This record gives sequence, structure tokens and C-alpha cells, in this order.
Amino acid sequence: MDPVHKPLVNDEDGTAYRYHGTPNMNFLLGLVGVVEVLGVAAIAMVCYWTAHFRGGFAWDGSGQEFNWHPVLMVVGLVFLYGNGIIIYRFLPRLPKKMLKMAHAAMHMSALVFSIVGLVAVFDFHNMAGLPNVYSLHSWVGIGTVALFACQWVLGFSTYLLPYASRWIRTLFMPYHRFLGLAIFAMAIAACVMGLTEKVLFTIGADTYSSFPPEGVLVNCLGLVLVLFGGFVAYIATKEDWKRQPLPEEQAINMSIE
Repeated sequence: MDPVHKPLVNDEDGTAYRYHGTPNMNFLLGLVGVVEVLGVAAIAMVCYWTAHFRGGFAWDGSGQEFNWHPVLMVVGLVFLYGNGIIIYRFLPRLPKKMLKMAHAAMHMSALVFSIVGLVAVFDFHNMAGLPNVYSLHSWVGIGTVALFACQWVLGFSTYLLPYASRWIRTLFMPYHRFLGLAIFAMAIAACVMGLTEKVLFTIGADTYSSFPPEGVLVNCLGLVLVLFGGFVAYIATKEDWKRQPLPEEQAINMSIE
């Protein structure tokens, strides 16, 4: 079955095409600015928390190695993942092939960061004699990374390799988009659960309930992550901001984002 193509806006003579720009582009760029501020703030907060309250960083199986885990997960599965999702929306004038490569590269980087983050936490647990993969946080987190890896492989093989036919790409696209957002939501949930779990383990429930600076910082970090995820989801699902084909792409009927 042939995909449904979305033609560009016809000029009055019915022969030429003109690029249909993104509506409310200034508002979109403003929201993207908010996303970037929130993302950088989240990275700064998790780095400050692990460096100031948790003793800094090392790679020796100690608690300092564990500190790489939250930092790498926030950078990879939140910041890079979220920006990779919305890159089609805020850079619509770039050629589609370039956007595809940037989208895949950002998500590949996010996957690498997350895998190294998992190695850090497993090293720490094994060195300290702690059990692995027993908490809801660990189940959701490992499930997120596994699904993300599968999503990346399927997306790469379907949209960057020249083997899948157009109707297969069209058929898979709604599932690719849905899974991307669902896995991103799982990543935010896993991060928030992990932050709460870690602060309860380290300072205890009694201290946590007295609003210590570390607990307040971690709570604020969790809120920033949720806001980041919410704005990314809004940008990614607003139909008016869906990328339209460029004039040179219209000629070859490129209808898939």
C-alpha cells in the first residue's frame, strides 16, 4: 500500500511549491529554550549533588564510582534523549538526511552514556557486596535501557539503512514515535525513583523528613526532570509543529519524518 503524501502549499498557478513554515515558530523556539535551560539545570544540579554531598567521582568500585550513575543517566537518558526527540521540530529547515543522522547520533550517545552508567552501579554493588536488580527502580531502569537499545536498532535499520520499503517505514512510524515517548517517560520515572531511593538510603527517612539541604536539592532535581520531560512531550506531540518536507524533498515524495 502506498503512503499518503502531504504536499506542500501550492502557489496560485498550481505548478510551483512553496515551503509551508512552522506555525508559531517563535513560541516553539521559546519552549525549546525553556527545555534547554531545564536540561542544563538538571545536569548542574546532579553534578553538584554528587560532588558536594556524595564525595565526588572515581572509578574504583567505591561510592564515588556510583556517583557517575545518576550523572550519566541524566545526561544520556534525559538530556540527550529528549533533545533527540524534538530535533525535527526546532530545526525544520535542515535537510532530512542530516536530521536523521543527528537524531540517531544523539540517541546513540544517550545509549552509550546509559550503559556506562549501568556499569558504574553494578561495579559499586559488586564491590560492596550488595544485591543487584532487586528494586523497582532497577527493574524500570534496566527495562528502559533495554527497550531504548531495541528502539534504536529498529529505527536505524528502518530509516537509515536503504533496505526497508516506503510502506514499511510508513507503517512503523506511529509505533516508532509512540515507543520513543513511552521509553522517554520510563527514563524520567526511573530517574525520579532512583533519586528518592538513593537519598533515603544515604541520609535516612528521619533526616529526609526534616528538609535537609541535600533532600531539598534532590527533590528540586526531580521536579526539574519532570518539567523537562513534560515540555519535551508537548513539543513532540503538537501536530502544528510537525516538520514539513522541504521543496527539494517534495520532488522525491519524502513524507516520513
